[in-house]
Amino acid sequence: MEYDAIVIGAGLAGLAAAAEIADGGRKTLLLDQEPEASFGGQAWWSFGGLYLVDSPEQRRMGIRDSRELALQDWFGSAGFDRDEDEDYWGRKWAEAYVDWAAGEKRAWLRGMGIRFFPVVGWAERGGYLADGHGNSVPRFHIVWGTGPAIVAPFEKRIMEHRRNGRIDYRPRHRVERLIREQGAVVGASGSILVPSAAARGEASSADAAGSFEYRARAVLVASGGIGANHDLIRANWPRERLGDPPAEMLSGVPAHVDGRMLGVAEEAGGRLVNRDRMWHYTEGIRNWDPVWPRHGIRILPGPSSVWLDARGRRLPAPNFPGFDTLGTLEALRRTGFDYSWFILTQKIIEREFALSGSEQNPDLTGKSVRQVLGRALPGAAPPVRAFMEKGEDFVVAGSLAELVAGMNERAGANLLSLAEIERQLLARDREIDNAFAKDLQIAAIRGARRYRGDRWIRVARPHRLLDPKNGPLIAVRLRVVSRKTLGGLQTDLSGRVLDSAGSAIPGLYAAGEASGFGGGGMHGYRALEGTFLGGCLFTGRTAGRAIVDHLR
Repeated sequence: MEYDAIVIGAGLAGLAAAAEIADGGRKTLLLDQEPEASFGGQAWWSFGGLYLVDSPEQRRMGIRDSRELALQDWFGSAGFDRDEDEDYWGRKWAEAYVDWAAGEKRAWLRGMGIRFFPVVGWAERGGYLADGHGNSVPRFHIVWGTGPAIVAPFEKRIMEHRRNGRIDYRPRHRVERLIREQGAVVGASGSILVPSAAARGEASSADAAGSFEYRARAVLVASGGIGANHDLIRANWPRERLGDPPAEMLSGVPAHVDGRMLGVAEEAGGRLVNRDRMWHYTEGIRNWDPVWPRHGIRILPGPSSVWLDARGRRLPAPNFPGFDTLGTLEALRRTGFDYSWFILTQKIIEREFALSGSEQNPDLTGKSVRQVLGRALPGAAPPVRAFMEKGEDFVVAGSLAELVAGMNERAGANLLSLAEIERQLLARDREIDNAFAKDLQIAAIRGARRYRGDRWIRVARPHRLLDPKNGPLIAVRLRVVSRKTLGGLQTDLSGRVLDSAGSAIPGLYAAGEASGFGGGGMHGYRALEGTFLGGCLFTGRTAGRAIVDHLR
């Protein structure tokens, strides 16, 4: 055979796997349907958050963490309930991943030159009991340089192997069939697409100019999930848990993330599990400067904004910003509307609003210490300010009456009552003046500020929303933005794809989102954030090394 291994997908998982296989001295074919401009896949666009346990960054911030606490949080969040079947391997991958995050993960990344922002973020805070959902402590480590800085060392490794002849990278090659002979997967075939000048993330032509067929002793699927295929998302939507899917969603990923390759792998005998589990954000806003169709940006909120449903009713505890993504999605789907609202002040947006994505954080992405320090100055960050001025989902007003009128106008419906919203905000403001407040969101804000990282740069000082000196008032319309596929091809701890009988298909492997980040769903129902990029790295590295062992 011309190649020892074929890797399908030039995203982070595929790059990690291909680099490991080539490091092992094996000739590897790297295929991707997109043009070379999109090398690195979704990881390039990411905010660059990575989940680490008991790291030096945590200890310097006074955070006490441990593998045992992290595993308790993971299992409390995952809610595995299909242990003898679909969750069997996902649970094993979860344990292995937490061990890695508490062990060699950081040293491995630093060995490739990856560094971290010193303040650790606190995502998915939970709000339930000790053994329930959420991170008990901050674990969200932001890579200095965001997504591009994660992709860069793997791009460097791939380029070195392209020069020494161990990796043959072929963009615009769309795999349409896995070749299976005598029970083993021995290659891949498909269409060579016409050249495309599409920039990174832009939709490219799907027209074919030819065909290909390549063979190898191992084939790895690292093609991502279904996040941009809204029809498939709705077909898999768990109506019994979450009600009807939104009629309108935003996309947090480029259009090529369509899940097509999952169907190809299933046709070759691979088993897809946990199809009903996905990770959709509820704090999505439409990008005023879109790169891909229905381009949505997620707000990374602090805990202080007041969250209202489409009729202006405050969401119940613990559905506060940044606490429980899945729980909030469930609560919002029960309202019958596809959108909700934040109400906040200028002081809150200055301190608490960040936007997900490398392109929305030019200071961190560009590694500019001066610009990062500028976040402490008065005024919203420039990307946030641009959305306030140009985004269709923002309303800024000098009075509550003006704000509510603008919200009704923006929604195209007269659903919001000024009197009712004023009543709720006044009740909330009275609690701010009370050191013994019963409002659980206010208790959560005060609790967050006991963490130095939140107090310094993330959580605004508690204040009255209706006090004019804290204004102007701001409302943000929020929609569901599709993101990650939590289910996928079921794999064992070597990344080998399993069939419906639970047996490994010889020659077939999967990594990254295509494998549910390990085992067909190592997150269960909920993710703790910083675990998607890490899941791609871990599964890609593991499968790549397993392929090297297999080829021996």
